[in-house]
Amino acid sequence: MSDSPFALSLDAWGRLVLIDSEARRHVGVEPVRAFPLSDPSRRISLCDETGREVAWIEDLSKVSPSIRRTIEDELSSREFVPAILKIVHISSDSAPSDWAVVTDRGETKFTLDADEQVRKLEKNRVLIADALGSRYQIPDWKALDGTSRRMLERYL
Repeated sequence: MSDSPFALSLDAWGRLVLIDSEARRHVGVEPVRAFPLSDPSRRISLCDETGREVAWIEDLSKVSPSIRRTIEDELSSREFVPAILKIVHISSDSAPSDWAVVTDRGETKFTLDADEQVRKLEKNRVLIADALGSRYQIPDWKALDGTSRRMLERYL
């Protein structure tokens, strides 16, 4: 087993933090499986918040067990990410706030502990991580109905 040329951990907000071989800190990295998807433990890219690759893992079996476990946990949580179709209610304009939403998997409620748990990604995509670490996405926040957009804009 080879040593990894980077360190990987989660910060207080549950974001993945990579420290590369030049000691640069990349906050909010996301693991992305490359093709073929039929070989899930090989060819994994770690991308920063803009989608730029900051690290490449050819084979998960060649990294330390702690890094492998962190990446596998992140990948499994990313693979189940309900899409928010409508925001029904947000309890408060300040954190913590309780959200009632309609997703592609039904209605749900969750709590946000901090405004930073709502992250605008590429184009119009938004990623929300609730107080329990569950993730939700809004593929295109501009496609939401007007009421939902107005409630969300405060967080963007």
